[in-house]
Amino acid sequence: MTIFAEIQELEVQGNEAVLCTVVRTQGSTPRGAGTKMLVYPDGRISGTVGGGEMESRVVQAALEALAEGQPRLLEYSLSDPKNGDPGVCGGQMEVFVEPIKPQSTVVVVGMGHVGLAVADLAHWLGFRVVVSDDRAELCSPEMVPNADVFHPAALAELPEQVKVNAQTYVILTTRNVKVDVEGLPAILATPASYIGVIGSRRRWETTRKKLLKAGVPEAQIERVVSPIGLELNAETPEEIALSILAEIIMLRRGGDGARMGI
Repeated sequence: MTIFAEIQELEVQGNEAVLCTVVRTQGSTPRGAGTKMLVYPDGRISGTVGGGEMESRVVQAALEALAEGQPRLLEYSLSDPKNGDPGVCGGQMEVFVEPIKPQSTVVVVGMGHVGLAVADLAHWLGFRVVVSDDRAELCSPEMVPNADVFHPAALAELPEQVKVNAQTYVILTTRNVKVDVEGLPAILATPASYIGVIGSRRRWETTRKKLLKAGVPEAQIERVVSPIGLELNAETPEEIALSILAEIIMLRRGGDGARMGI
């Protein structure tokens, strides 16, 4: 499999890695400009930028870039190991390391009026949209034409079918407390960036008490956002969807929800 095919597979599976590309060389170097290597989160590599100490340093820098989510340009002189150079070839190399992060995904659970509106708006905003409902007739391309992935299953089964990571935002527009109580423990065990539950404060307090009684740690329960959405006095499903996605964009972009100044 070529590196380009591996990158495509990463995107399909929602995984992450770092693409390392030799962008400039001068003098004698182990690999030429254009050489590529993938570094996976566990340190595995595919391809090589030259091996040895220099490559080891590239791998370490790639993992740091992945953790930060920011690319960086590395410069190496391969002349004098006594002065800290990672080689003796005599040349110079520049390597660009670029984190490949999964596309941000919105998972909508519960395909009622609000769930449908959230899925449509999330698609329009450029998110990868995963929809789920234990009522299979509501979770199909015919019912939700703008979704990318369909999982007609119980909420508790969702983490087994959908890869949930730090770029995943889970929105529960579910029909009742029973569905939430049965399914939330599995969702809370994932690294999702956001877990929101629709409904009133009273509904969430009821759900919270039942989760505690079922033995779910309070620290996990505190991850839940409920009620969800920014306060827009929204009434229609589309307006409610707008308030929910506005909150997610605020969190994703580091905003504060305040009115913009002139």
